[in-house]
Amino acid sequence: MESKCFRNSKDGEQPWRVLEFYSGIGGMRYSLINAAVNAVVLEAFDINDVANDVYEHNFGHRPHQGNIQTLSAADIDGYKADAWLLSPPCQPYTRQGLQKGSKDARASSFLKILELIPDTTRPPLFLFVENVVGFETSDTHEMMMEILRKNQFVTQEFILSPLQFGIPYSRPRYYCLAKRKPLTFRSAQHDNQLLWSPGPLLWQDENTIDKDDDQSQEYWDGLLQHCQPIENFLEWKGSANGCDSKSSFLADNDSEKVDKDDGDIGHNSDFSSQYLVPSSLVKRWGNAMDIVFPHSKRCCCFTKSYYRYVKGTGSLLATKQGTEKCKSSLEELCLRYFTPREVANLHSFPASFQFPQHVSLRQRYALLGNSLSVGVVAPLLQYLFTEPP
Repeated sequence: MESKCFRNSKDGEQPWRVLEFYSGIGGMRYSLINAAVNAVVLEAFDINDVANDVYEHNFGHRPHQGNIQTLSAADIDGYKADAWLLSPPCQPYTRQGLQKGSKDARASSFLKILELIPDTTRPPLFLFVENVVGFETSDTHEMMMEILRKNQFVTQEFILSPLQFGIPYSRPRYYCLAKRKPLTFRSAQHDNQLLWSPGPLLWQDENTIDKDDDQSQEYWDGLLQHCQPIENFLEWKGSANGCDSKSSFLADNDSEKVDKDDGDIGHNSDFSSQYLVPSSLVKRWGNAMDIVFPHSKRCCCFTKSYYRYVKGTGSLLATKQGTEKCKSSLEELCLRYFTPREVANLHSFPASFQFPQHVSLRQRYALLGNSLSVGVVAPLLQYLFTEPP
């Protein structure tokens, strides 16, 4: 097989042909675009009807909604794809879950797709997998790596957070990058290693940083010095002070309507009040809340339960002056939820990304919580599709 090199969109070469499994709301596709990879998405696959509405709204193409476990090797061969991008369900591997791994029914479709590789006449040249931290110690991971080894893939694995890319968002995730031989990675010295540093993506050829050193408080403190402040990702016009202000958000559409269970936002309502945390919740759960300020350089990962629950689902923003060290008067801080647009900003989604109007507020948070960080995945994909000179 002839080894291909990274194709810039200006090269005039044929684009890489990509299949996008578990496409969600399009984070992987946005990452491809941001990576400047000359690629065409032949098909996207997702079983979630609402996620497919969002994907279609932004890309003009509706993902295939059937059960991907029904796909055969012949079906896959028909696409003549060069790359498979996969972000399978994370529930079998989360710390809060049962951690049943491959025995969890939600892991079966991912394993079925991998098991098709040896049966295809045109196996992929590139494979990319994203999941939660914890996947790397699961039996599903062992099965994946065994399949890749048997089918002549070389791998490099990463655990990375947006904080390592200057984004004030703590969302560490596991990534597997795989190339089928004779294709090689630019930094081949990291083959078959698990890295906790983005060095190879940044053209740094340092040796793999030891996991313990890379997770030290000193390391993270150094990273935070280079992160942008949270205020750069907010929708406020000017100040984030909004507890008693009538300042509006820079919303995609401030006349949008959401489900009555979520409240009604329209031209005649104060858009900001939709996101204020009720004082009853502050009194009850204040000590368990992660509170950040516009000048903060780190916020916690937003889960799919954000806005439904306040404990352990993501950070809350203080819209009044205060400090992280002095939270005795929590009600005076006028806490609010980050808006869906702000969560999307922290995921590095482009300004053009929008939700269809019929998608409720809670659905928006859930879909974003299940999505990925474009700011991390884009450099990973660029690295994956880059060949050594």
